[in-house]
Amino acid sequence: MADNWNLLGHEWAVDMLRHHIQHDGLRHAYLFAGPPGLGRRTLALRLTQALNCEKPIAPAEPCFNCRTCKQVEAMAHPDLAVVQAKSDDGIPKEGGVLKVDQVREVQHSLSLKPYQSKFRVAVFLRFQEANDNAANALLKVLEEAPAHAVLILTADNPEQLLPTIVSRCEILRLRPLPIEAVESDLLARGVDEEHARLIAHISGGRPGYARRLVDDSALLEKREERLNDLQTLLPAPRVEKFAYAEKLAKDKDLMRQAILIWLSYWRDVMLRVAQAETPLVNVDRNMEIEFLAGRMDLSSVRRVVNNLENALEKMERNVNSRLLAEVLLLDWPRIGA
Repeated sequence: MADNWNLLGHEWAVDMLRHHIQHDGLRHAYLFAGPPGLGRRTLALRLTQALNCEKPIAPAEPCFNCRTCKQVEAMAHPDLAVVQAKSDDGIPKEGGVLKVDQVREVQHSLSLKPYQSKFRVAVFLRFQEANDNAANALLKVLEEAPAHAVLILTADNPEQLLPTIVSRCEILRLRPLPIEAVESDLLARGVDEEHARLIAHISGGRPGYARRLVDDSALLEKREERLNDLQTLLPAPRVEKFAYAEKLAKDKDLMRQAILIWLSYWRDVMLRVAQAETPLVNVDRNMEIEFLAGRMDLSSVRRVVNNLENALEKMERNVNSRLLAEVLLLDWPRIGA
């Protein structure tokens, strides 16, 4: 993988970025879009290494061994700023809020000449989590960025960002890898065959997420728990669904993770109802999925999927979590009662 910047997949993106560097076509801003765990942050760090490596093997081919490459890999390089949403107590957190002060701090650092490298690089992770003030501040940074600055944004979808921000970026839409590619990567890392196959499917072709599932068994346990809850809730009366919604809404982060797990499950049901040949994500739940698919029509299951997708968007807009959870669960078909 060394000729692909030590990345798994996304060869076309590496080729494009390499070409930009080699032919003086470097853009001042890039947007790497795609689902979490796909390698967006890693690609951003690889681009930074390719721009600033002290001992490149060839033009735009970082060595990965010099001081700069190692500092960038550790996100501890003086000319690299990695900005992401934080929780209320200031700890970087997925599902937090990226605030205007963070953007302004980077704006100041970008105005300075690079400390030890050719370029100053600012990476804004999950920029869909930026509040309105932060988004407007970034727009100003994009308009005034000096020649020695490169800005890299990551987001799930470009549509989640201000059109004026998107229009000023070169967009690279990253796609999930083939399940087989992720499975091969896990096997090469010493994961046993059956476990590698399951995790590759659960990851949906996202290598970063797959590696997290291997490293943190609690993630798999939590997934199992949420899918068991789903089976319990389907035949449950309204009073039980209300009680579960109240408990779920107490922790927004856990609620968000639960919705993501349920969304992957209901998408599998929709694939089966539509008789699509796309591989299931939740292969270990195949029997349950087939059972549900046999008792639902496409419009019904599509409504459940759409409601879950809309719920994720509403959570980012601070809609009442308990009410949201109640509406979601009451909309599920009552099967198995």
